[in-house]
Amino acid sequence: MKLQYAAFMLPLHSGSAEQEELNRFLRGRRVVQVRKELAAQDGSTCWALLVEYLDGAEKAAADPAKNLARGKLDYKEILDPKDFALFSKLREARKKLAEENGLPVYAVCTNEQLAEVAKRRPKTLAGFMQIDGIGQGKADRYAPALLECVASASASASGEAAAEKSGEPDEAQAGDAVF
Repeated sequence: MKLQYAAFMLPLHSGSAEQEELNRFLRGRRVVQVRKELAAQDGSTCWALLVEYLDGAEKAAADPAKNLARGKLDYKEILDPKDFALFSKLREARKKLAEENGLPVYAVCTNEQLAEVAKRRPKTLAGFMQIDGIGQGKADRYAPALLECVASASASASGEAAAEKSGEPDEAQAGDAVF
């Protein structure tokens, strides 16, 4: 596969034909990075976007037989249950971030990157950037929301561990107690 570039100019108002064209383009390609800047065109302000993508990735994604041959990963089998629970929460946060930014989910983070976040559970921006494929740009834009998921999962896990250690019943056990 070869790295390619495509440029788009989008008006600031939503629902334009240019925006729909960009969305169609993004859905069919494996995007590496999107750079955007405000620009002036014909006396009005618009977004100038440069999309880096891998040439040929759209053909592989459209052919299910090739996907099977490449071996799609089932993260539920790969990750332990606690990591998979965090992975699922990270995917939900990624979807929300993608919708807010008008991007496909894989442009925020790939499943592989989210699985690494779930396994490593980074606590800082620097730790987040240690994951392959996450640079300063992605970290600045998306790490706060994703690190919040990690922190809440870690807090709930340590709360469960503390309850087990102290011998206190969890909520389900407390509700089943007989007096």
